[in-house]
Amino acid sequence: MELVIPEVELAGGGRKMPVVGLGTASSPPPTPEEFQEAMLNAMRLGYRHFDTASLYGTEAPLGEAIGEALRRGIIKSRQELFITSKLWCPDCYADRVLPAIQQSLRKLQLEYLDLYLVHWPLCLTPGEMKQPIQMDGLPPFDYKAVWSAMEECHKLGLAKFIGVSNFTCKKLDQILNIAKIPPSVNQVEMHPVWQQKKLMEFCKEKGIVITAYSPLGAYGTYWGSNDVLDSPVLKQIANARGKTPAQISLKWLYQQGATIVMKSFKVERMKSNVDIFDWELSGEELQKIREIPQNRGIKGEDFISLNGPFKSLEELWDGEI
Repeated sequence: MELVIPEVELAGGGRKMPVVGLGTASSPPPTPEEFQEAMLNAMRLGYRHFDTASLYGTEAPLGEAIGEALRRGIIKSRQELFITSKLWCPDCYADRVLPAIQQSLRKLQLEYLDLYLVHWPLCLTPGEMKQPIQMDGLPPFDYKAVWSAMEECHKLGLAKFIGVSNFTCKKLDQILNIAKIPPSVNQVEMHPVWQQKKLMEFCKEKGIVITAYSPLGAYGTYWGSNDVLDSPVLKQIANARGKTPAQISLKWLYQQGATIVMKSFKVERMKSNVDIFDWELSGEELQKIREIPQNRGIKGEDFISLNGPFKSLEELWDGEI
């Protein structure tokens, strides 16, 4: 039986966004065949929100999977899907935003994105994808120029909604102060070990939906940790409930009012990860989770340089660390 995933209304109206989406960032990357089968399985199960980015290298294979799903009748039309992609930092310049979304759309073989996000509030050297990232001598992020170009993408119908990712309260304020179209979504790291209380309250007040990435701590990746799934508090609640620590984390996020994108290419995990809508965490359980020691997992050390726009993690996160 196909899952029914609740949806949330985004600022600006029109299309609703499923509260759970499937992420496509993976390290190491799967084979094209494994990726396509995972996307088709997700659609068969009832997933309709798929999250990609130019950085991930998954736009083209996701586009192929969408085409295959249509050919096989797994979905009846593109309108059933909610597709998110992101503007990567070398394209965070006024004249590069429109070409970047057009390239993403070509790779995805789509006419529009449902949601287009600024991936990080910083710019890198145009056209460069060097590792390690070179931050020396780069200009600060131009909020007005980049956001105006994002608004143009919306006006042209290339993105139904626009938003940001990895933005603090202070950086969101800078967007809100100049925006004609405010961001609909802020996609950030969020889970019981990094609860983002201040940011969550700010975004609720401003009508911005929070989407939690790495909701299980991105375990098994070079950028993640096992702090969430190994949490004694989550394990204790899970054991008492007959649930998994992953389900407790995801349910906690949902009860906070966050939406979620998570990556799993295994069918059983895809099913388990959305078995969170017909039960509730109690007040006592929520209190135990509130008391978990906090630790940001994805700190962004690569973006820190004495000769760059951010000289410390404190500056990058505006003290929200």
